[in-house]
Amino acid sequence: MLGPGEPRASGSALELRPCLYGPAGVPEGLLPPYARICEESFVFRSPLIRLCLPVLSALALLPQAAGAADATPPPYQHAWDSGATPAALETWVYGKLKRADEAIAKLNAVQGARTVDNTLAPYDEALTALVDAQAESQLLYGVGATKELRDKAQALTQSASAALTALNLNPQVYKALSAVPTPQEPGTRHYLERTLLEYRLAGVDRDEATRAKIKELQDKITERGLTFERTVHDDVRTVLAGKGQLEGLPPDYLASHKPDASGKVKITTDPPDANPVLKFGSNEALRHEVWLAAHSVGFPANTETLRSLLQAREELAHLLGYGTWADYTMADLMMQSPAKLGEFVKQVDAASRDPGQREDAALLKFVQEKQPGLKKISAADVRYWQEQYRRTRFNFDSQSVRPYFPFAQVEKGVIETASHLFHVQIRPVTGVKTWHPSVTTYEVFDGPVKLGTIYLDMHSREGKDKWFSTWPVNVGVHGRQLPGGALVCNFPGGTPGDPGLMQYGDVVVFLHEFGHLMHHIIGGQNRFSGEGAFNVEGDFVEAPSQMLEEFFHDYGVLTGFARHYQTGEVLPRETYERMTRADTYGRASDQQRQLMFTAISLDFHTLKPGSLDFDKVYQRDFEAYNTTAYVPGDHFWASFTHLNGYSANYYTYVFDKVIALDFFAQFDPQNLIGGPTGMRYRQQVLAPGASRPAATLVHDFLGRDTNLEAYKRWMLQEFAAPATASSSAH
Repeated sequence: MLGPGEPRASGSALELRPCLYGPAGVPEGLLPPYARICEESFVFRSPLIRLCLPVLSALALLPQAAGAADATPPPYQHAWDSGATPAALETWVYGKLKRADEAIAKLNAVQGARTVDNTLAPYDEALTALVDAQAESQLLYGVGATKELRDKAQALTQSASAALTALNLNPQVYKALSAVPTPQEPGTRHYLERTLLEYRLAGVDRDEATRAKIKELQDKITERGLTFERTVHDDVRTVLAGKGQLEGLPPDYLASHKPDASGKVKITTDPPDANPVLKFGSNEALRHEVWLAAHSVGFPANTETLRSLLQAREELAHLLGYGTWADYTMADLMMQSPAKLGEFVKQVDAASRDPGQREDAALLKFVQEKQPGLKKISAADVRYWQEQYRRTRFNFDSQSVRPYFPFAQVEKGVIETASHLFHVQIRPVTGVKTWHPSVTTYEVFDGPVKLGTIYLDMHSREGKDKWFSTWPVNVGVHGRQLPGGALVCNFPGGTPGDPGLMQYGDVVVFLHEFGHLMHHIIGGQNRFSGEGAFNVEGDFVEAPSQMLEEFFHDYGVLTGFARHYQTGEVLPRETYERMTRADTYGRASDQQRQLMFTAISLDFHTLKPGSLDFDKVYQRDFEAYNTTAYVPGDHFWASFTHLNGYSANYYTYVFDKVIALDFFAQFDPQNLIGGPTGMRYRQQVLAPGASRPAATLVHDFLGRDTNLEAYKRWMLQEFAAPATASSSAH
């Protein structure tokens, strides 16, 4: 989901005053601002997943990390270890479901007093098995090499989700957990209390008939959500362009897009294909054709799929006593309620509207010099004109830095940056079985102690998920299994002879997603899987990822890997300064666009789905926060997979941007990587995982509650003096 670069829009159920979409820095193009973490796409309530991261070892701070007796757990057995086939996956998933059944049987067989060891521990064993089954089957649903495997993975994801729903509605298990005395250890106490809360929110205390209806609705929600996403994955549109329409596109793009026998060039709606056209292509007709094709993905097929998904959510919320799905889904989050969200959005709107309008007005004036009489810039043309404006005002052509960001060097640089910052070692491993030959594998260590495994699936291919996402492969349980995670992205490159020259916004996306990975791995070392990082309140999960993005803006960090792919020349400091100065343009209007996605997400989950006119509400929200012209035929909502993953809670990106910038402001700008703050951040924010409330993590690191001051400084930097940056390379 994911990324900076394109302008945004929003507004309505919040009753806000009535400015493109995508935050500054992520894959610039068709996608809304940031990538999703895919465990968020699970719609059942679970303490583990609400679904789509000085020289002390941080392990000294982890509840169960002590002593030589803690040997490295045995290698985790993945579904693809026996071959990435439908049959192997089915056998593996049903093995996990059987293991969960055995753990629950052990829990139910307890005689006498309930304890953490005889009740919470087997519950967590069952939960671990089910979540792993769901995570790995959903991963293969998104990245499986064949349609047959993806079909089987989709069906098995539904099976695992149904088993999780059944566990969350099991009154016998709830009664047993309720009988466990309050644990003395704070992390275990928080885990048990939150588990019991999630059980009540799931409806476990309702009568048998109501529980059966709840399960029926949850199963339908899962099936409809997967169908919605699968339609987007499989719906790749194509535009045929004449050679004369390709003016302005980069030479490496032209080299990889040769005309066919009829002289036409095939351009698909996959991001690496479409995004350069929208940003660099000077042919207006081609831009509009590609933009409309991309904004028609999923339409009309997803219309009734989305409607039935929203209807099932509404019915479930009403059954559980909530007015809307938004009321229900925010009940256990930091935000707490749509009313509090409305207050937060008013604050962000007040901070961003005026400067956003100044940015948009400057862009319009620039375009009017070339097109006198133009009243509004078309949404299909915004990214192109923003690029032209940056070239003129800031003397910065974003194509000029692409040769300094070849994919292989960026991958190495991102990994080295995270290694230095978080005091870990990330080592490549070979000979590891994965789901596709293009996947690269790394192991994460803290000194001699292995923390987990990460998988990078970074380039487009047929049938693969089209977003930029972090997927949990398996959860971590101290002493039993190490966490694993995967990045599933669609960056340039991946074919022989193609260096994969990246936009600087692509590099920011990479950092964003790697922030999720580090959160999952470092925060997955606790006693129980339910204390893992991705089980923290769902509206905190984007803070660690957005915090890591900010390290892109430091010259000392970039000089470690930003080198010309042909000459080896380091990115010149003058170019860096023009790039970072140009990058400050559009931040406020981008935040206005984020409010658009927030409003769409909320409106679709508060208005009556049976009579909801998706196009009409989407256009209203677009125009509420957007000064550009709405394009008739824009059905972006039909491919907005955040509606499945984050449902009503897209606001998470804005909310966590505020927290992330507050976090980043605590680092020494003259020594970002080498100073002590990185380890303190690791220890106080990442390592605890979900063993503490998110608000406590924020307060522990900041020494106070968060506020908008750092966010406002970041957003208004365009209007301030040029930024300074660290000079210390690593």
